[in-house]
Amino acid sequence: MPELRKSKAKPNGKKPPAEEKKQYLELEYTKIRVVDFDLKELVVLPREIDLNEWLASNTTTFFNLINLQYSTISEFCTGETCQAMTACNTIYYWYDERGKKTKCTAPQYVDFVMSLCQKLVTDEEIFPTKYGKEFPNSFESLVKKICRYLFHVLAHLYWAHFKETVALDLQGHLNTLYAHFIIFVREFNLVDPKETCIMDDLSEILCAPAPPPAPTPAPSAPDSAPSPSSQNHVTER
Repeated sequence: MPELRKSKAKPNGKKPPAEEKKQYLELEYTKIRVVDFDLKELVVLPREIDLNEWLASNTTTFFNLINLQYSTISEFCTGETCQAMTACNTIYYWYDERGKKTKCTAPQYVDFVMSLCQKLVTDEEIFPTKYGKEFPNSFESLVKKICRYLFHVLAHLYWAHFKETVALDLQGHLNTLYAHFIIFVREFNLVDPKETCIMDDLSEILCAPAPPPAPTPAPSAPDSAPSPSSQNHVTER
């Protein structure tokens, strides 16, 4: 199976271009989520669940959700608009079986990733679904491979297609999916931090525990009106 690797873009002796403003870091967008509870509670391994079962279930779910999220903007991710698979200052390259490096378009890269992930998560020998079937010794390394590739897709969605995501009013779904994924891979050390560091600025915002809601101030008592007995009344005669 061909390998996917990454390579940092180099300025080739030229002054690096000024970093683009990252719209996805603006508060008006980062504050939008579809859940308001601590996502850490969703990723912790339950006592009664086998670790590999938990990794398999969550990895398959993330594959399906990230594939679905990408599909919402796939019409905007074309060979013309995304001539390379980029995220921040990183370009991801495709390496074939002979180790030849190929710079492919983003939709080609995503297709390679999703095809590989689909093949792995539906392989009964790797992701067994029958009771009593053992997971292979290579299972953890394959889960790490899937998660690394899925991270590339999420990073590209933010870097190249956040405007379209906002136009579709799906930024809350993307933010929640990203935060859930990052918290999951951190919990089980599934992706090297050197791989995800290009999105650390976003990760630290979205993965920070949500501040508790501000207490609702108690309604102030209305000004007490003077009692009738304390008022001077004029009696008509």
